[in-house]
Amino acid sequence: MKKVAIFSLLIMVFILSGCSVKDYNRFSNNVNEEKVIKKVSDEEYVNESLFEWKISKGDRVQITAFNQSSTGSGQLNQLLSTGGQYSYTQRVGDEGILIGADGVVHLPLVGLIKIAGLTENEAAQKLMQEYRKYLRNPYVSVKIINQRLFVLGEVREPGVSLITNGTMTLFEALASRGDLTVDAKRTNIKIIRGSLRNPEIREVDLTDFNSIRYSSLILQPNDIVFVTARDSKASNVLFRERMPFLQLISAILNPFTQITTIHNGDW
Repeated sequence: MKKVAIFSLLIMVFILSGCSVKDYNRFSNNVNEEKVIKKVSDEEYVNESLFEWKISKGDRVQITAFNQSSTGSGQLNQLLSTGGQYSYTQRVGDEGILIGADGVVHLPLVGLIKIAGLTENEAAQKLMQEYRKYLRNPYVSVKIINQRLFVLGEVREPGVSLITNGTMTLFEALASRGDLTVDAKRTNIKIIRGSLRNPEIREVDLTDFNSIRYSSLILQPNDIVFVTARDSKASNVLFRERMPFLQLISAILNPFTQITTIHNGDW
């Protein structure tokens, strides 16, 4: 009986110590902690609160142009070309105008206009100035429609979150992906910003009020939020993966255990 128990124990130890253990915190472990930002100055926080995204290569913008009524009603009821609202789409099947490397858009009447490097309001003002050369009371709105950020790791629905207001808070981003999982390490939320070759990495501890207060929870387009897993997740997942094999071993050893028990007179 003892030999069977020892044999079973050795098999379980061998299985649970296998080389296929997944390192769920590999990213976190490879980060140089000296370069991780945990506190943001008041000046930086104010600048991020006032942040406005500037149109850049790869953005898609929706440009809508009106000619305001000259009857005094102020209605936007005359299309630039045929008498109503005009919404310009460059590619069939794609929304908005794709901003290429030159940062230029091609619009009716005004032709080629560079809007890269401008905010939505600045681009709208520039286009209205151009349209005033041809129209008496033009009105133009510009909206970036593909602003997004990425929420990965221990959230219920990892993926892309669209930004509709120019910025998004960390809490809004996590809520948009269904909140954290039970395996999430709430003391180590990483925010990755900038070039992937030399990114800026911030760390937020959601369990510490001081950490939240001194951090900037304001996210910008293209930020990556990475939620690391608790240290216990790897062993828990490994145990669940090995459970069918353990059950098979148990089923194989069970007859030998019963025979040993009968032989020893326990029945």
